[in-house]
Parts: sequence; structure tokens; C-alpha cells
Amino acid sequence: MGTSSQTADIVLHQHQHIYEIALTGDWLIDAESKDTGSIVSAIGQLPAGSRLLFTTAELGRWDSVLVTEIITILEVAHQTGVLVDRSSLPEAIQGLLKLVYTAPEGAEIKSPIQAASWIDSIRQTLASVSNDLSALLEFVGLLVMTVYDLLRGNSHFRRVDLWLQIQECGPAALPIVTLISLLVGLILAFVGAVQLSLFGAEIYIANLVSLGMTREMGGLMTAIIMSGRTGAAYAAQLGTMRVNDEIDALKTMNLEPLAFLVIPRMTALILIMPLLCLYADLMGIIGGAMVSITLFDISVTEYVDRTINAVQMKDFVIGFIKCAVFGILIALAGCLRGMQCGRSASAVGDAATSAVVTSIVFIVVADSVMTLICNRLGV
Repeated sequence: MGTSSQTADIVLHQHQHIYEIALTGDWLIDAESKDTGSIVSAIGQLPAGSRLLFTTAELGRWDSVLVTEIITILEVAHQTGVLVDRSSLPEAIQGLLKLVYTAPEGAEIKSPIQAASWIDSIRQTLASVSNDLSALLEFVGLLVMTVYDLLRGNSHFRRVDLWLQIQECGPAALPIVTLISLLVGLILAFVGAVQLSLFGAEIYIANLVSLGMTREMGGLMTAIIMSGRTGAAYAAQLGTMRVNDEIDALKTMNLEPLAFLVIPRMTALILIMPLLCLYADLMGIIGGAMVSITLFDISVTEYVDRTINAVQMKDFVIGFIKCAVFGILIALAGCLRGMQCGRSASAVGDAATSAVVTSIVFIVVADSVMTLICNRLGV
């Protein structure tokens, strides 16, 4: 039997057990609309297992209208169980249909999950650490060369950038440093008082707090605060500049990114960290004084006198040196992760997180090494 549509542009014919759809004319959006409902209805009534093919010898121009109609026909044929031969369609249409049916809408593409052995996990971890160390050494080498060029006058950076960075990592950080250092001083005083009160030696709370803050806790807590506040900010700033191609623009203008972006940030932290350490020491000692004076009936004069007798200049110097080293490490970790950032919004967040983790690891390791050195030297 033969069935034809209501228009001359699409016709369904039967040749024995093979059904043929003839496509003719121009299939454009702004052309006359074609009623394909009868063709679709006829295909829906074909017996299952029938074969359907297309002829396009007289097909003119076409656009998405034709592709949409063919997709409708293919869906109805699939539901009916009719076998469709698409090989006679133009190659462009076949390519579009392949894209449509490669990943159907709503289909979930799941990649096979393979459980990695613990040996593979260790191997991947070691490879990641090796790559990070290589990147760190390369970055430090480039930084040293940039500093050398700056000293020779072959490179430069804007002084206003240095002052802006000093403002950001110095005065702007005083509120959080004040709060944390004051609380650390309070905690040290409370912890020390628990044991010292057993021997009636509460007066030595001043010794404990002053030595603990100047030699260790003042610089360490300041460094941790700055790693989360300033180190992450450095990574996010440089990462965003990388996403926006601003770093590539600096290279295009023959400006060294390390000199223009990294050196001002690192210099600002090296200069500001010892000052913040001194301020944190003072706040911690004040916190210890608040506990001693209000809870243990120690006078202000006694507390100050014990503090002066307990703390020496070398204790402040050790704290300053540690904080300066911490400043270098924080700036190094933040700028390194920022320069390594990918070119997406999620990569910026990953860079900031990685900068904080890396800087804290650097700080703890460096603090341990310097404390061991001080103990061996007897200072």
C-alpha cells in the first residue's frame, strides 16, 4: 500500500516491505510550514520490523526545521519498532543526529570507579609532593633572580604597591591580631595558674605568659593569623589576575610579574611581621595581666616587675627572627599558589585553600627547626 502526505515536500511510499520517505523542496524556518502530522501518524501504524529509509535527491535548502522533523520521525519509528536507515541523509544531518543521540538529555554518564590500591595511593602522593617541591624550587630560583635584577636596577616595581600592601597586612590586621593575642595570653595565664596555684606560686604567671608570648606563641599565632588572612588573599588576588589574563598582559608589556606582583607583597610581610609580633607579645602580656590582677590578687607593680625580670632582649629578637621567616614563607606559599592557579573560579578557591594549608605546614616545620636550633645553641 502507498500513503502520501498532504504536501508535496514529504511523501511516504511503500516498495514491497520497504517504506521510503521522499524529502523535496526547501526546509527553512521562514518558508511555508509543512504538515508532517499525517506522515508521523502513518509511520506509527507501520508493522514492527518494517524498514524505513529516506530519499533526498530533490532536497533543497534546509535548516533546523528539517532536523527537528526527522528527529520526530525517528522517535515514532523507534516506539513502533520500525528499522530506520539514515545512511541516505546528507552527512551534515547525520552528524547532527549523531550528536543528539550520543548523550540523550537526562542521561547520566557514569565513569567506571576503580578502587586504587594503597601502593598506588602512596605513589601518587609521592609524585604530588615531588612535583610541589620542584615547583617550589623553580619559583624560589626565579624569585632570587628577580631580586638580583631589582638590586642591579634592571627591574622595578611601583612603590605605591608596596605601601598599599603594608597597609593591608599591617594596620588592617591589627583588630584580629589584638583579639587572638589577648585571648592567647588569657589562656596561657589560666593554664599556668592551674598548676602554679598548687604551690602558691601564682606570681610566676607573669614569667610564664611573658616568655611564652615573646619566644613562641606571639610569633606563631601572628603567623597563623596572617596565613589565613593575607596568604589566602595573595593567592586569590594573583589567581584572579591569572584568570583575567592580567599576568599575561604584564608579560606583554615587558613587565616581570614576579617583580611587579610578588616582590611588593613579600617585602611588605617581611617588614610588618616583626612589628605585628611585638604588638602580639604586648597584647598577650596584657591578657595575662588581666587574669593575674583580677583573679589572683597580684598587683600591677608585681606583674610588671616579674615580666621585666623574666624577659630579656634575646627573647624578643628570637621572636622577631621567627616572624620574619614566617613572613617569607607565608608570602612564598600565597604567591606560589596564586601563580599556579588555573583559569576558572573554582581554581581560585582551590588556590586560596592550598595557600593556607601550605603556609601553615611551612610555619610549623620552620618553627620546629628554629626552636631546635635555639635549644642547641642555648639561647
